[in-house]
Amino acid sequence: MKILVTGCIGFIGYHLCHKLLENSKNKIFGIDNINNYYDVNLKKNRLQQLKKFDNFIFKKIDISNNVSLSNNFKKNKYDIVINLAAQAGVRYSIENPKIYFQSNLEGFFNIIENSRIFKIKHLIHASTSSVYGDTKKYPTKETDNTDNPLSFYAATKKSNEVMAYSYSNIYKLPITILRFFTVYGPYGRPDMSLYKFTESIIKNKPINLFNNGDHVRDFTYISDVIQGITKIIYLKPKQKIPYQIFNVSSNNPKSLKFFIKEIEKNCNKVSTKKLLKLQKGDVHKTHGSNTKLKNYSNFKPQVKVSEGINKFVKWFNKFYKDNHI
Repeated sequence: MKILVTGCIGFIGYHLCHKLLENSKNKIFGIDNINNYYDVNLKKNRLQQLKKFDNFIFKKIDISNNVSLSNNFKKNKYDIVINLAAQAGVRYSIENPKIYFQSNLEGFFNIIENSRIFKIKHLIHASTSSVYGDTKKYPTKETDNTDNPLSFYAATKKSNEVMAYSYSNIYKLPITILRFFTVYGPYGRPDMSLYKFTESIIKNKPINLFNNGDHVRDFTYISDVIQGITKIIYLKPKQKIPYQIFNVSSNNPKSLKFFIKEIEKNCNKVSTKKLLKLQKGDVHKTHGSNTKLKNYSNFKPQVKVSEGINKFVKWFNKFYKDNHI
């Protein structure tokens, strides 16, 4: 089975490839543009880990470059495509919307069109809890309204879902959409709260708390997210329109203040906090029902927030000590 993972040295992409590569029967092809949205050294370190596997083949490609992407599809004749390549981040999309258009809209069109042309058996695409907007109904379910995204990032992901539905309808392309909820863990992105808070606390710097820290998030540990993806790879939708959406969440939201206390406990330090107003495009709370995914694939989140933070802080200290950063 030939599996393509786009965004293979991103946070989720790296962990997914690592898990799939442990099964020697899998031949994993990875593509990534290695952009400088965050620390390139972190991305290169992830890539070094993946290159240790004989069944991993990497190519530097930007999905918005359709000539390179199409040639890659044609050459390798993939069975399954897992599209994790995207410009991430709600706050960054406020200042840089064009980058999101290129990667998340034009890039996704290239992925879905090549999947159609080269008859991919199952396309799995990463969406986000951000598509739910500032809902007041919890836990959010896959059938809830997603017509009011608060950020352009969320709007691009909502657009992807609509584009995917049309391709499933017209071309009968089997597509599964996964809406991820606040993924965290080792090798996480430096622009995300866990990474920022841990780094600031260790370096005795104040942490910025938007909305005065009154956020609630459905924190989902990386290994649980990878479990959610791997369980559905071979379970392609078989209904008349072969399209489905699943939340990938812990279904156990925690306050940001609880989250910070756990980090402080693991760092043996108390943080200094800088209280700021609610950021544009941000939502107060996320809480996703994972019942649909559980019923479909026997998905079972395993890692509690306290355990997940402990694992991250240990990784953070070791990684930056080993790399002299």
